[in-house]
Amino acid sequence: MTRPGPTTMNRDDVELLEHDTVFQGYYRMDRYQLRHRKYDGQWSRPITREVLERGHAAAVLPYDPDTDRVVLIEQFRTGAFAHGAVDKNAEPWQIEIVAGIIDDGESGESVARREAVEEAGCHIMGKLLPVMNYYMSPGAVSEYMEVYCGRCDTSQIGGTHGLDEEDEDIRVLVISFQQAIALMNAGKIRNSPAIIALQWLQLHHAKTRKQFFKQIP
Repeated sequence: MTRPGPTTMNRDDVELLEHDTVFQGYYRMDRYQLRHRKYDGQWSRPITREVLERGHAAAVLPYDPDTDRVVLIEQFRTGAFAHGAVDKNAEPWQIEIVAGIIDDGESGESVARREAVEEAGCHIMGKLLPVMNYYMSPGAVSEYMEVYCGRCDTSQIGGTHGLDEEDEDIRVLVISFQQAIALMNAGKIRNSPAIIALQWLQLHHAKTRKQFFKQIP
């Protein structure tokens, strides 16, 4: 009987046969032809797959332990708009958490802090708490996401933000932790970084508040 657990296979069990870029626009699409070792020890036949290359990203859920409020953002998303072709209830404007692409030489934490200022006018104080690192959609996208939670002061946060050169028009939502959880449970929050961060805070709510209270701004 095979015991459940992670595979022992790794990148050495993949043979790359061909790799080329088939499209370069706002994002890049690469085509891979490869074969990989199967669980029975044999090699698969050659497989051709396209992969969306959009870089790796970091996201942060700003949280104010003094008022028990979180900072969310809302903005237009082309992917959600496109989904309207098959779902008339698709909502082009999405409620999210702050996030941004990690450029060469940057850390996920530095990106989270920078994007909090650019997208929400929010300064993260003290140490960021790691929430989760994961692949957004590993079957078709290379993007790897780092998610954090950070302490902030929500007393002066609000309005609209974003960079004109990136065509950003971002509305800031400062709401109670319980309101955020209610929105998530009602299906009004439909993107994985926000859902994962809020569920993490829900699981670690008391501990996180206590930990942030100990931090010196």
